[in-house]
Amino acid sequence: MAVVCIALVGATLAACGSSSGSSPTLTLYNGQHEQTTNQLVAAFEKQTGITVKVRNNDEAVLTNQILSEGSASPADLIYTENPPALEKLQENGVLAPVDPSTLSKVPARYSSPKGDWVGVSARVNVLVYNTDRLPASQVPTSIMDLANPKWKGKLALAQGETDFQPIVTSIVKAHGKQAALAWLEAVKANAGTNIYPDNESLVNQVNKGQAEIGVINSYYWYRLRDQVGSAGMHSAISYLAPGDPGYVVDISGAGVLKSSKNQAAAQKFLAFLVSPKAQEIIAHDDSWEYPIGSGVTTAKDQRPFDTLQPAPLTIAELGDGATAIALLQQVQLA
Repeated sequence: MAVVCIALVGATLAACGSSSGSSPTLTLYNGQHEQTTNQLVAAFEKQTGITVKVRNNDEAVLTNQILSEGSASPADLIYTENPPALEKLQENGVLAPVDPSTLSKVPARYSSPKGDWVGVSARVNVLVYNTDRLPASQVPTSIMDLANPKWKGKLALAQGETDFQPIVTSIVKAHGKQAALAWLEAVKANAGTNIYPDNESLVNQVNKGQAEIGVINSYYWYRLRDQVGSAGMHSAISYLAPGDPGYVVDISGAGVLKSSKNQAAAQKFLAFLVSPKAQEIIAHDDSWEYPIGSGVTTAKDQRPFDTLQPAPLTIAELGDGATAIALLQQVQLA
């Protein structure tokens, strides 16, 4: 695990984030997958000579921690899996504007509408199904179909993952809050005991036949295939119908805290994340995420990013995820 740098009092704060000297040390609060972040940090350090100390945790935990720490936060930057965490920080006024030259490296629709964080990579939500138990012809094409009672005891959920919240938000946008609430109640009943703490567990259990079908980001399936080999795969992924509310592209992004004492170095880190070098790391990395900056495309064997046909959900419409969280809490899924 990466070294954690926490500022407690004056002297420690200086050690963790002082801007003195020619090579400052940055503290990154990381809610992204560690394997991806570690490669990017190593490349940045090698290129710039700037040290980055990483604190890993769930993005929701890190977001709340930053808000609790206020201007005394030791963090210089935050890197998340999904936009709602960044939007929440933006709403609370704790993020610094991203350099325009950095924002220009990524299509505007994948970054903060206000320019306070930049998109770095992307994933897409798909259905994963067990190929021994469920024929491809019977896999639904709409996320709404998972509410059908025929999936009772066959559906797997990892609704505690932050990746699940944008799906709920998308359903609210497409069908309204009451329809989203009814859908959540139905999928909860259909899942029964097939509720898992994370997407890694979900895809493993579907692959083993514990459940027939579930909702994941596509990269979890590819990672499992890398781990067990093609012979060990008893599952496949299926894309939802174009524009379906479950067909959501999730963006990972990063921002600089206003309270950082290392603004210039932190902005360099953001610029690096969307540079050709970093985006090529993402393109070839075993994370199976899509690069979205500097015109780089994935080198992996997956559906090309520019051919995806997701729901028309903007970053602004996605918001801070508060509505989705409230609905999940209402049905006791959060």
